[in-house]
Amino acid sequence: MLKSAVQIPVSERPEFDRWILSCLNSLVQGVQQEMDGYDPTRAGRLIDAFVDEDLSNWYVRLNKKRFWGKEMDNDKLAAYQTLYECLMTVAKLLAPFAPFFSVHLDKFPEFNAALVNKDLEERMSIAQRITTIVLSLRKKEGIAVKQPLQTLMIPPVDQAQREAIETVKDIFLQEVNVKEVKFVEGAGILVKKVKCNFRTMGKKFGKDMKAVAAAVAEMTQEQIAELETNGKLQLGSYEILAEDVEIISEDIPGWLVGNDGNLTVALDITLTDELRAEGMARTLVNRIQNMRKKSGLEITDHIRVSIEPNEASTKAVEAFGDYIARQVLADDLKLEANDGQAVEFDDFKLNIQITKI
Repeated sequence: MLKSAVQIPVSERPEFDRWILSCLNSLVQGVQQEMDGYDPTRAGRLIDAFVDEDLSNWYVRLNKKRFWGKEMDNDKLAAYQTLYECLMTVAKLLAPFAPFFSVHLDKFPEFNAALVNKDLEERMSIAQRITTIVLSLRKKEGIAVKQPLQTLMIPPVDQAQREAIETVKDIFLQEVNVKEVKFVEGAGILVKKVKCNFRTMGKKFGKDMKAVAAAVAEMTQEQIAELETNGKLQLGSYEILAEDVEIISEDIPGWLVGNDGNLTVALDITLTDELRAEGMARTLVNRIQNMRKKSGLEITDHIRVSIEPNEASTKAVEAFGDYIARQVLADDLKLEANDGQAVEFDDFKLNIQITKI
């Protein structure tokens, strides 16, 4: 079907498609360079990282609604054609590594510089990094991703980073289930500290390491910001490089703070009653969808739902009943005692009954 369909020009495909095809061609170039340098291990790791991180965990997962669409419109066709090209190219790249399971009666992939957009790759990398930081902070605090949170606070190191974050904020906010991102300017809003990497800096500074460590410990917030922005900082006669140190941010009341290089993110972990109710609504959707699957219902079947009332379920259904009903295709949704299945939540159980209409 894909070969006979009209080929959607790459320039007319959504940004996600153009991004993964840019990454794909960067991969082809990287693998070719490593193989020319007789380093198949590094080449294999590049392929592994692309398939695991970019293609599977990011592109396919974030575009699954496009693949599931009922009609083969141009958007769905572009998604299928993009995925097809990625899988075929990866299969050819793997040929030297898996001679008994791969493709040999074809040419090795060629790098297409016209499809590479490093700016787009960098912007999507920022979205991935922010997502990783926030999910790590959620895990640290034991806050499930289904529980909405209100705000991310980010101090951009410069205007370029702020603009890049702005272009991808819808992607990472949806991924981490946070409602808004706020930018804060200037040093001192988030307190940062610098730790020396004594293993690398000891070799570089030798007997001066003690003096260097003391100077680093006394760095001001403005100096730390300069180091993050420029990648280096002159402290007296010593040049400190960003890769020689670890910059960490202290948590502030009601917030958790995480870092990845020059990217700092603060997560507001305050839970209002409305946020708790929305989190419960999302969890109810998850539980009911699981019940649908186990009961053998078709994806288009409409149902009636009865939910045992308690404080959490009552607030969730009263505030977000329409949302729950839309997500699970419930034409009738009621809070009432029932003889349905006892479903586990974090610290209680509720009886939920679903009936096909």
